[in-house]
Amino acid sequence: MKLYTKIVLQKYGATLKTYWKTSLVATFSTLAACIINLLAPLYYKEFFDIVSNSVIESDVSGRLVEIITSILVIHGISWAFWRSANFSAAYFQTSGIRDLSSSCFLYIHGHSANFFNNIFVGSLVKKVNRFATGFENLSDMFLWNFLPLIAEFGFVFVVLFSKQPLFGYIVVVWLICFIVINTIFVRFKSRYDIKQAELDSKGTAILADTITNHENVRLFNGYNREGEHYYRAMKSLTGLRRFRWNIDQYFETFQQILVIVVEFLVFYYGIHFWQQGFMTAGDFVLFQSYLLLLFSRVQSLGYVFRRFFEVLADSKEMAEVFDTPHDITDKKKAKNLVTKKGEIVFDHVGFNYNRTRTILKDFSLSIKGGQKIGLVGQSGAGKSTVVKLLLRTFDVTKGRVCIDGQDIARMTQNSLHRAISFVPQDPILFHRTLEENIRYGKPGATQEEVVAAAKSAHCHEFVQDLEGGYKTLVGERGVKLSGGERQRIAIARAILRNAPILILDEATSALDSESEILIQDALKTLMQGKTVIAIAHRLSTVMNMDRIIVMGQGEIIEDGSHKQLLKRKKGVYKKLWDLQAGGFVE
Repeated sequence: MKLYTKIVLQKYGATLKTYWKTSLVATFSTLAACIINLLAPLYYKEFFDIVSNSVIESDVSGRLVEIITSILVIHGISWAFWRSANFSAAYFQTSGIRDLSSSCFLYIHGHSANFFNNIFVGSLVKKVNRFATGFENLSDMFLWNFLPLIAEFGFVFVVLFSKQPLFGYIVVVWLICFIVINTIFVRFKSRYDIKQAELDSKGTAILADTITNHENVRLFNGYNREGEHYYRAMKSLTGLRRFRWNIDQYFETFQQILVIVVEFLVFYYGIHFWQQGFMTAGDFVLFQSYLLLLFSRVQSLGYVFRRFFEVLADSKEMAEVFDTPHDITDKKKAKNLVTKKGEIVFDHVGFNYNRTRTILKDFSLSIKGGQKIGLVGQSGAGKSTVVKLLLRTFDVTKGRVCIDGQDIARMTQNSLHRAISFVPQDPILFHRTLEENIRYGKPGATQEEVVAAAKSAHCHEFVQDLEGGYKTLVGERGVKLSGGERQRIAIARAILRNAPILILDEATSALDSESEILIQDALKTLMQGKTVIAIAHRLSTVMNMDRIIVMGQGEIIEDGSHKQLLKRKKGVYKKLWDLQAGGFVE
């Protein structure tokens, strides 16, 4: 917990440092407002000392007017400083939330696929939101609670000891007791705050997971099962939350008892000193004004203490993410990849998934620039792994992958990805317009270029039939489109990107026969002058490739053109072709 607290405070501190001017203005304005506001009770004292006399002399009336005017001026100046503090805080807090959210966004997206394979997206989103808003919560506590308490206690401490030391001692002892007990209480409760944050994230993850899979829930009659699953998670959270709230009530009760004891002592000794002539009515009003102010501030401080550790517990989950290093990073002095021919070489590559399961062992493959190859083989043969290593979704365990003689592990990831267009088997689109999804391949593309890419991918026709045309929102993950339509949008995006290396992962698998013919024609144009790697289960999609690589158990079994491989009567490719007759390899 201490490590994660340090990470949280470092991140928040760095954000405050960025906006030090406005945060300093907010701090100064808060202190000034508090101190100026504390002058008012001094005038209340004088006012009540005067009016407590049975007869108010005429020459005193002018002084009463001055006192009332001074009180109004004090409140006016205090109000102005409070507004300055609020406006300054609004600026640096909103800017800080934005910067922290962006920092979380960039760091999360810096993680590899392996990180996202082991985490719930729903809980991750909640962690980001909690971490960003935690900055606002902590700075609010500092500005509106801790700072005023320090200013008010210091000022009141001086006044009480100068006027009546006994009252000063009573307040000091009360405050020490409160802080000690509150510290013990908060440390006891913090473990439950952390547990609640974890259970809350778990419940959010379950909710997000079932919403994402709502179609499966509906088709498999899973409403009751998923409802019970979610209810159990919420039940655990509810029990812990109720326990925490009850603890708060016990503490509030004890805190109120302390206040009552102090009030009793102040009234008892106040009456005693007044009877002896050591205090005036104005003194009593002064002491009560300051004490009531301190009571209110310290009582809220108890809540702030508890919220402070709750916020740290909430932010701690994102701190764990920040503490998880990126496993795929650019090396120091990494260079930009320069692609001329698009030649790809896998040089004695080995790869172990999760360091335990061997996928590729001493794998070597050389692809000439501009050559088109097809990767085929049974599921689990290692085809997708080859592509992922080329994309640096994972790093090789040994050996190296080169493009035009450059080890991609020594090149920047951005330059590597600029050199490759990728069409996945199951494309997922952004919940944005069709135009934005296509333009994602080339952010600066003109409308004419977007339409031309759409026409080449044969998706312009169905886009025109939509009411919103290219401005139509596709829904989360592109759910408003059919599988074939999403596939064609992905192909249009790749066409627009026009990178020298093209990777097709079953790019036509979701298309009907008529659309496949059209797309195959579009792909021929797209593939001209490019190095192409196409993964296929449907062998008919790669029969016209320059080379076909048949894989099995992470190794190359056969290598040749379609015609060459068919001549091998006992070859694996020939057997697969005969089995499916242009169909699929299962």
